[in-house]
Amino acid sequence: MLDGVLARGGVAAAVSDAELLRAMLAAEAALARAQGLGEDVIGAIGGASPDPRELGERAAASGNPVVPLVEALRAVAGPEVHRGATSQDILDTALMLVAREALDVIGEDLGVAADAAARLAAVHRATPMIGRTLLQQAVPTTFGLKAAGWMRGLDAARARLAAYVPAAQLGGPAGTLDGLGPEVAARYAAVLGLEPALPWHTERTRIGELAAALGIACGAIAKPAVDVVLLAQTEVAEVREAAPGGSSSMPHKRNPVAAISARACARQAPGLVATLLACLEQEHERAAGAWHAEWAPLRALLVTTGSAAAWLRTCLEGLEVDVARMRANLGGADVGGAVESAAELVERALAARPGA
Repeated sequence: MLDGVLARGGVAAAVSDAELLRAMLAAEAALARAQGLGEDVIGAIGGASPDPRELGERAAASGNPVVPLVEALRAVAGPEVHRGATSQDILDTALMLVAREALDVIGEDLGVAADAAARLAAVHRATPMIGRTLLQQAVPTTFGLKAAGWMRGLDAARARLAAYVPAAQLGGPAGTLDGLGPEVAARYAAVLGLEPALPWHTERTRIGELAAALGIACGAIAKPAVDVVLLAQTEVAEVREAAPGGSSSMPHKRNPVAAISARACARQAPGLVATLLACLEQEHERAAGAWHAEWAPLRALLVTTGSAAAWLRTCLEGLEVDVARMRANLGGADVGGAVESAAELVERALAARPGA
């Protein structure tokens, strides 16, 4: 019931139970192929359709859903399935696969939002408005310079996420690749299109890096969102969304729903990031709880970041700027050389964008 607001866009589907199960099956099939098992085995794995809910219920007996999945696969594909691997190999790899898909969706929405901010910056590079510091009127600036700041933050967040390289996980019970070997691990990663890596069962910096990049993206999204919320206040009225929302009790309300929703989603990120960073400390060769604690917040962080990005895209693509109101709110402030200086900064920012 809450997903229309808090799970907007394509990320929720990309990290759903169905997609996570599909990724787990892909990991098992890739392992079988890397080990040279027959096409009949690989085909049986690919054709399996276990029920995610049942796997979840049966996971309580072993502490993770891979154990019942392997039991189901061996029943249809034979005892060689999963040979040499451990449960964490499959689940970590599956989470990397769904994260890759989610990051593509988030990157697209961030890119469109940044492009919208760039257009606002270009059109309004010399549109004067009052600057505000500590929520009080300060000295003049331009709306274009404000939008260029939004653009810069979104571009930086998108670049950081694009630089993240998901890695395959394969190490076996204690991370030694015993019974597998580095050649199998390399083939496994290649089949999945993931980076080959030294087993990282309890070396979780790559999860921390992903969490941090998603958290920073949410911060970059929240900045324009809160600016729009403040600028759309009735007493300010300098911008408005193309499709404002109404109220159940006040028909005159025109709420900036997209900006509000983007902000709501982005605000969930810090707690999720903190949980994932807290899980970096893991014992010896397999964590006793910290690994398990990553699963839900990682998916939730991907979803809330994706939703925030999708909402901000909607907000900025249709944002309407009231130039006359901006001039009126300047009052008697002397714009002096502020407009020319700000416009020059906007030109430089736009010229520095990749592909400009």
